Amino acid sequence: MEISNYLEIKNKLPADVNLLAVSKGFESQKIKIINSQGQNHFGESRSQEALEKQLELKDSKNIKWHFIGRIQSNKIRKIVQNFDYIHSVDSYEKLLKISNVAFQEKKIIQIMLQVKLSDDLAKAGFDYEALLEKWLDLKKCKNVKINGLMTINPKGLSSKENFILFKKCRNLADSLKLPDCSMGMSGDWEQAVEAGATWIRLGSLIFGDRPC
Repeated sequence: MEISNYLEIKNKLPADVNLLAVSKGFESQKIKIINSQGQNHFGESRSQEALEKQLELKDSKNIKWHFIGRIQSNKIRKIVQNFDYIHSVDSYEKLLKISNVAFQEKKIIQIMLQVKLSDDLAKAGFDYEALLEKWLDLKKCKNVKINGLMTINPKGLSSKENFILFKKCRNLADSLKLPDCSMGMSGDWEQAVEAGATWIRLGSLIFGDRPC
């Protein structure tokens, strides 16, 4: 089994841009292969699927797991226990719950706050004003380290429209003195990199077609 696109894309990225391999829907064997090529960061959006893979890959000690899916309150403890990063914190209430659980688990969780920068009913996240309004409260949460912002653009945008929204996310992160922006997926990652992404999230582009 060969994953041909991984090294090609990795070599195109600037040194300050991290690649998150979105492994949801792909079998553990593919993760193992891409991990052997130097990829350590993998993203999952379903906690149960991720836990099964983590068990199968327990000998791969250098893997860092990122949770990138919609957070359900009843799954927060499992997410905190089994992931190093969470990219999809879309409300103060969820961050507070993550903070409380992380404190109980004696663990520091790396956090990206999900922001919603366009009118898209399918996407969750803080809107611009709400994030600024809650920022001081967000910063007070214990056992979480807010590293940056995450955003997902609506589908069907032009390259220019994608770049404009990504740049808005980068500018917001800069205004909050946050180093990271997790933005850009298989269809728009190049515009995200141009706009200042520090993490891009790629799945089928490096793994191949996702199984149905």
